[in-house]
Amino acid sequence: MQSQMPENSEGDGKLSALLSFAIGIPITVSIISASDSLKWYSFFWLIWVVVIVVGLVLMLIWHFVSTGLSKIFNKNDNTVVYNETKHQIILHKNAINYKTKQNQVNKKRLKNSNTNNLLKELNALIGLQRVKEEVTSLINTVKINVLREEKGLKQSPLSLHLVFSGNPGTGKTTVARILGKIYKNIGVLSRGHLIETDRAGLVAGYVGQTAIQTKQIIQKARGGILFIDEAYTLTPKNVSVDFGQEAVDTLLKAMEDYREDFIVIVAGYPDLMKHFIKSNPGLQSRFNTYIHFDDYNAKELFEIFMSLCKSNNYIVDENAIDTLNSIFENIITENNENFANARSVRNFFEKCVKQQSNRLAKNDKISDNDLQTFIKEDFYL
Repeated sequence: MQSQMPENSEGDGKLSALLSFAIGIPITVSIISASDSLKWYSFFWLIWVVVIVVGLVLMLIWHFVSTGLSKIFNKNDNTVVYNETKHQIILHKNAINYKTKQNQVNKKRLKNSNTNNLLKELNALIGLQRVKEEVTSLINTVKINVLREEKGLKQSPLSLHLVFSGNPGTGKTTVARILGKIYKNIGVLSRGHLIETDRAGLVAGYVGQTAIQTKQIIQKARGGILFIDEAYTLTPKNVSVDFGQEAVDTLLKAMEDYREDFIVIVAGYPDLMKHFIKSNPGLQSRFNTYIHFDDYNAKELFEIFMSLCKSNNYIVDENAIDTLNSIFENIITENNENFANARSVRNFFEKCVKQQSNRLAKNDKISDNDLQTFIKEDFYL
């Protein structure tokens, strides 16, 4: 809003013109009256002076009035402009604040969505019902702890280091990888990646080298989860001198130094893991949450095999379904100590692929259906 009164210079120009006119006319009349000695000019002079004085007074009044009004209007105009500018600044700040808050809300929604997707991925795993329940409960506890921290409330003491006990091939590494991603989404870990290692990756063959080697692995795992498989091998029984203890000591120190952004999961056979944790008071104080992974039953082993078929574009002939089920039931009944659950199913699947390939290689004509189908013959290895 830029409404303005006439500039003061314009009023000053009119006043100057009026003064020039007022002075010039009487001087001219005076010269004429002096030269002609006519008395009637004196009367004209008197009238002229009165008119000019009144005009000057009116002009001066108008000048001062217009100047005052101009200042008033300009002040009001500046106030309006200032108020408009201030209003625009406030609106701009509000827009920025709204956008920032909206971005935060969108990020939170995205994290929640990603977390929900990861939980769906966890729940989609075959079997492991008890593991799913315990992991979900753990995640809920951590989420509430994070929320309490955001609200300025005291957090409940919670150790995030875990012991995964169970036989090989029961999904321990898979669950640990999903857990790391979930912890990243809810703000517990900065990266959420998983670093897998074992005794060979931590223990060196000479004095002093084990600590260096262990520290290198720890640095790679910072911001995520360090998963130590067969961790019990770090503290072997009936061995007086072993460099594994040096790895344990280095690990315990790192768990304290980087506790805000570093999680360790140790895994192995149930009985051996109990011995490992009891071997060191530091381990007992830091690892107080155990999650046990049960062996798969025959039905779950069958489902794992069918899942491998689906992901690799294979199908099982209807006449071979019963044969396949019988194979897994026999495996469970035999209770072979070398059986490694899903790992063994994967190995069995790969052998079936080779068996099918050898069978088909003898044929002259091979259809698309032949390339995708397992029959009974392919399961007799």
